[in-house]
Amino acid sequence: MNPEERFAPSGWILSGETADVYFLNARRILEQKGIDPRVTMEVFPAHAGILCGMREVEALLTRVLPEGSEVWRLSEGEAMDEKEVVLRIRGPYRSFGIYETAILGILAHESGWATQARACAEAAGEIPVIHFGARHVHPDVSPRLEYAAAIGGCQGCATPAGAQLTGIAPSGTIPHALILCIGDTVQAVEAFDRHIEPNVKRIALVDTFKDEAEESLRVARALGDRLWGVRLDTPSERGRVTPELVKEVRARLDQAGFKHVRIVVSGGIDPDRIRLFRAKNAPVDAFGVGSAISSAPPIDFTADIKEIEDRPVAKRGRIPGITPNPRLKRIM
Repeated sequence: MNPEERFAPSGWILSGETADVYFLNARRILEQKGIDPRVTMEVFPAHAGILCGMREVEALLTRVLPEGSEVWRLSEGEAMDEKEVVLRIRGPYRSFGIYETAILGILAHESGWATQARACAEAAGEIPVIHFGARHVHPDVSPRLEYAAAIGGCQGCATPAGAQLTGIAPSGTIPHALILCIGDTVQAVEAFDRHIEPNVKRIALVDTFKDEAEESLRVARALGDRLWGVRLDTPSERGRVTPELVKEVRARLDQAGFKHVRIVVSGGIDPDRIRLFRAKNAPVDAFGVGSAISSAPPIDFTADIKEIEDRPVAKRGRIPGITPNPRLKRIM
């Protein structure tokens, strides 16, 4: 799937049904009066962060702006400053005015997610972070969440839809549910190894029935060199995964000759927890992060008309005329 198709706006967005109704009222009034001024609109964030959603916005504008329109923007994944202009659109207002709601919403949520993902990735340093947060949002938006997490620095995501949008393979092995259904961790991991494509990393969940260290040794003995790693996902009811637990599992695997087996940590992981594991030198090989990214607050964006027919204008409290930003790149 080419990028244009991957980031294509939905029918609801193109129809204007997702717009604040007053934008629809404005277009109707301008149509009735026969007015369609050429305006310059600028979009900027309320605070600093990682810009995300711009490819989706670009796909929308490509479809709705007429020939002769102009667009400048910062690139996907760039750091943005508070109130920095990240997008400038110049064209007939009626062609794009009703999409202000969509543009601001796309940038707000995706930039919020990407910014928090970057915080996790920076806390982890060289240790990979995998995103597992799709279950915390509505399924219709989860691919955008997973994409934003990757833009922010996550090296993997869990859902096929999110992976397709991002252009990677989905990450994941087996859930607790399968282990419970089969009744034994080793038997479940052996079934996984037998039935799932060999290019999928063999990572075993080891906190379902027995002590994590004991279960790690059981699956390591069963799979041997085929076992890529074990995942510790101890629930809060049992104190969650701790640096001490990771160290114990590592030591027991090493003592038994399974030094190749990696350790993945998940369950309530956020930047502070990641920093704790690193500060205590816990031998973590990857972190799985969910709600710390999915629950990140959106970054508010604002859109202002700054010129009409090349004449500087602005609402009270804002400076008329375009706001210079040499970092903007023209794309249309």
